[in-house]
Amino acid sequence: MSALRIADVGMRFGGLWALREVSFEVERGSVVGLIGPNGSGKTTLMNVISGVYKPTTGEVRYAGRRIADVPTHEVCHFGIARTFQVVKPFESLTVRENVAVGAMYGRDGGTRSTRASFERAQELLEIVGLAQVAQRPASDLTAPNRKRLEVAKALALDPEVLLLDEVMAGLNATEVDEALELLRDVNRRGVTLIVVEHLMKAIVSISTTIVVLAEGRKIAQGAPTEVLASPHVIEAYLGSRWAKRQEQLRVIEAERAEAEHMQPHEPNA
Repeated sequence: MSALRIADVGMRFGGLWALREVSFEVERGSVVGLIGPNGSGKTTLMNVISGVYKPTTGEVRYAGRRIADVPTHEVCHFGIARTFQVVKPFESLTVRENVAVGAMYGRDGGTRSTRASFERAQELLEIVGLAQVAQRPASDLTAPNRKRLEVAKALALDPEVLLLDEVMAGLNATEVDEALELLRDVNRRGVTLIVVEHLMKAIVSISTTIVVLAEGRKIAQGAPTEVLASPHVIEAYLGSRWAKRQEQLRVIEAERAEAEHMQPHEPNA
């Protein structure tokens, strides 16, 4: 069942088209990796989905409802939340208070008391591994823990779809593995994920589907291994000369393997 449908979305800033005719569907419970070179339109598309931008053309539908022209706070109340590349917590508040704000004003916030919001915040801090620093000021957190707090704040909005914009940027290998396990846990809890990320190892290990943007257009969509083997995707990331050289090497290797297969074997003495 489709949770989100992006149909022919275009986004123009003055005379520049940042997105052109982008279309794909996000299945409920899936993890969609959204990748592409810098400037390909990934964050712009996240801004369109979350209501920050109104698309110039096309539409976004969530659970059958058109949301392309809906204000950001209403998109949030429908069940879509997001994180941002630049993490900006409320530094004067504690870690727990940061998350409680989302619990108070998110999709189910109207039904929660202040006490229930703080209890929900504590639950989420347990999930993201920040329970031990709940009472510390958010300004004290390390960069990896700020990323975890960003995820907790988004989860406090009670989303059904969570947009994650480079939550693994700047993390070391161990921290990336921890972040991936956190996202898998979030997905197992029933949250559909759309993940923007440049780390190919990470995106391949977590995604059920990958969508590739280049120069504002969708150039590929499908299973991770299939998409990343596409010459169009390789060319978009590494350039046409590199892609051509890789194709030449594949042909040489195939010819060598065929020649070895056709070579007669000497009879046993």
